[in-house]
Amino acid sequence: MLAHPPTPRTGLDSPVLVLNRGYQPVRITDARDGFAMLYLGRARVLDASFEPHDFDAWAERRPSPDDEAIGTARGPIRVPRVLLLDAYNRVPRAPLRLSRRHVYLRDDFTCQYCAGRPGVKELNLDHVLPRSRGGRSTWENLVTSCRRCNLQKAWSLPEEAGMHLLKRPVRPSWSLALTLAAQRRRFAEWEPFLASVAPAGEAE
Repeated sequence: MLAHPPTPRTGLDSPVLVLNRGYQPVRITDARDGFAMLYLGRARVLDASFEPHDFDAWAERRPSPDDEAIGTARGPIRVPRVLLLDAYNRVPRAPLRLSRRHVYLRDDFTCQYCAGRPGVKELNLDHVLPRSRGGRSTWENLVTSCRRCNLQKAWSLPEEAGMHLLKRPVRPSWSLALTLAAQRRRFAEWEPFLASVAPAGEAE
């Protein structure tokens, strides 16, 4: 009995890096939106050699068994990793939503008081200026803390508890926001473009 070739994986939710006409990253979208832009002629796919392909040319390239792909009437089409916009040359400055995970990512899952990395289950969010003293839940007042340091600091200011922050908490810049978003799933095809993003904290 003949073995059937493996069916390519599907992935309409797979992330796609979108570049402007200057090859600068502007956002990360999903493959569903990416295919829509590709089909409507608003963007082209960049392959591993940085060659652009429109929808028809990309559809002719058959995916390998290891590629993520979607099934269509004309056969499976590989999910693109990088799209190049045809008529957009700006670089947006999209804000990053404040969340526990994003604070952890900003702080590299490191306690900002003792520099420990105990694992996510042992991490907390700490208000530098405690809420009991008017502190708000903002990027500039929240830091990653291990449970031990969180208990030690309690309702004090860091200096009152004899503790010091590794660095001042700040709102992530656009460049860091894009890099953090990429942490959910990141592909080798993205590296040449994300490597050109300005370091976090650089003036924009």
